[in-house]
Amino acid sequence: MVRERKIRVLIAKPGLDGHDRGAKVVARALRDAGMEVIYTGLRQTPEMIAQAALQEDVDVVGLSILSGAHMTLVPRVMDLLKQMGLEHVAVFVGGIIPDEDVPALRCLGVKGIYGPGTALSDIVQAIRQEVEGRE
Repeated sequence: MVRERKIRVLIAKPGLDGHDRGAKVVARALRDAGMEVIYTGLRQTPEMIAQAALQEDVDVVGLSILSGAHMTLVPRVMDLLKQMGLEHVAVFVGGIIPDEDVPALRCLGVKGIYGPGTALSDIVQAIRQEVEGRE
């Protein structure tokens, strides 16, 4: 089956974390893989991220969090996406995520969790499988 439009991905940096090199590297890899990528920039609130996901009609939201606030920010983003009727949008998280927090994030519905050193091809493949698997 041929996909009619490119996979649309929103890459966001929630909270006060000011380091976005990883997010930009992932965004470039996704673009190079043929996806449309919208990068929100630094210091986004969960509300700003959910609103951007709605306005941009994305298939995926990628959250890059290095600040340690993932257990506060991710649940809020997930809740807002649900409130906006965007339950179908897959959420992936990258950054510094302690192993003990992974099960809780998965229970929230996070589809993939990626730490430093993850192969970019693994992220591309996971996004493709998630989006194409629900069509």
